[in-house]
Amino acid sequence: MTPPLHIALRFLTHRKRALLLSLSGVVFGVAIFICTQAQTQGFARHFIDSTIGSNGALMIRSRFRPRYEPLIVSSKTSDGKAGRRSYFEGITNANEIMRVSRKFSNVVSCSPVLRGTLSARAGFENATIDLYGIEPALHAQTTDLLHQLVEGSFDDFRNNTSSIIIGSRLAEILQAGLGDTVQLLAPSGEYWRFTVAAIARAGIGSIDATRIYSHARVAQALLQRPFGASMIIYKLRDPDRAPALASHFERLFQHGADSWQQREESTLQLFLTLRMSVAITVSLIILLAGFGIFNVLTMSVLAKIKEIAILRSMGYRRIDISAIFLWQGALIAVAGSVFGCLLGALMTWGVSHIPIRIRGLLYTDYFLVTWDWRHYVFATLLAILAVFIASYVPARRAAELPPVVTIRGSR
Repeated sequence: MTPPLHIALRFLTHRKRALLLSLSGVVFGVAIFICTQAQTQGFARHFIDSTIGSNGALMIRSRFRPRYEPLIVSSKTSDGKAGRRSYFEGITNANEIMRVSRKFSNVVSCSPVLRGTLSARAGFENATIDLYGIEPALHAQTTDLLHQLVEGSFDDFRNNTSSIIIGSRLAEILQAGLGDTVQLLAPSGEYWRFTVAAIARAGIGSIDATRIYSHARVAQALLQRPFGASMIIYKLRDPDRAPALASHFERLFQHGADSWQQREESTLQLFLTLRMSVAITVSLIILLAGFGIFNVLTMSVLAKIKEIAILRSMGYRRIDISAIFLWQGALIAVAGSVFGCLLGALMTWGVSHIPIRIRGLLYTDYFLVTWDWRHYVFATLLAILAVFIASYVPARRAAELPPVVTIRGSR
C-alpha cells in the first residue's frame, strides 16, 4: 500500500491556494511571536543589565537588631515572617563585612558606597542629586562604570579628589560639561566646588538624571557622616542566585540585604506583564491560522470522500485514514515553523536596526532585542499545538466515514 505520507502530499497539492493561505498564517504567526518576544525581552534585559551594572546584583544596607515586643505578642507576624526590626543608619564595619563576603564563591567583588542627597548648582541651574562616595578602584571592579563613561577619563577622576563623575542626563540639566565646575551644597550650608572629570551614561533615566560620583573620603566630609559607608554593593558570578545570598548575608551580618530582584520588583513585574500580554495577543494569530487549517482539511475531507472510500476498500484502516490528514497538518506545521523561524530571525534583525529615541525609563537609540533560542522553541510548540488541534477533528471525521455509504453517496 502507498504510505499515508505520500497520499497526504497528494491531497495537500490539490488545494494549493487554500494551502498557501493557511501556511502563511502559521509563518507570520510564528515570526511575529518571535520578533515581539525578542523586543520585549530585549528592553527588559537592557534594564536588568543596566541596573546590575550600576547598583550591583546585591546590596547590603544599614545594620539592624530585632525590636523586642511584649511577651504576649508573638515574635513572628501572622504571615510567618520575622518580627519587626530597628535599623541604624550606616555601616561601621564595612571592611570586615567585605573581607568575609569575598570568601563566598558567588562573590566576584564588592565596593563600599556612601550615599547622600544634596542640592547641586552649575551656573544658573539647580538640581537635587544622589551623591555616591566611592573607592574608585573597587567601584570600577564591581560595576560597569568604566564602560558607562561617554566623555572624559576615569583616571582624571581617580587622580583628583576634587573631581566628580556626573550622569549624562544630569549634565544636560545643569548644562555642565567636562572641566566645568559643579557646586554641591553641604548640610552646613556651604557650597563645595568640584570639577567634572567624566560623564557617565548608565542607560536608566532615574540614574543618569540624578547621580554624581565623588571620592569616598570627600563625600564623608561633605555629608558630615561619622561612618564611611551607607551600603556595600556586590558583583556576583550568578546574579540569579542573589536572593538566596541576600538572605544568608542578612543572617550572617545582621544588616539589611536586597537582591536586584527585590530592589527592582515593580519594574520587573511591568516587563513580565508586557511580555505576557504581547505573547497572548500574538498567539491569537497562530490560533486563527489553525482555524484556517481546520477549514482546509474539512473541505479536503468532503472533496475526497470517494478517494477515502476506495482507500478503505483497499484495506486501509481507520488509523491510516486519520494519519493521512494528520500528516497534512504536520507538514503545514513543520513548514510553517521553519519558514516562520527564518522570517522571525530576519524581522528581529531588521527591528534592531530601526532608529528610535527613548529618553525615559531607559536610554536607547535603537530597538533593543534579545536573541534567545527559547523564543523559537515556544513559537514552534505553539504552532504545532494549534495545527494538531485543527487537524485532529477532520482526521477523525475522515476515519469514521463508512466505505460503502461513501461510495454510494459519491455516485
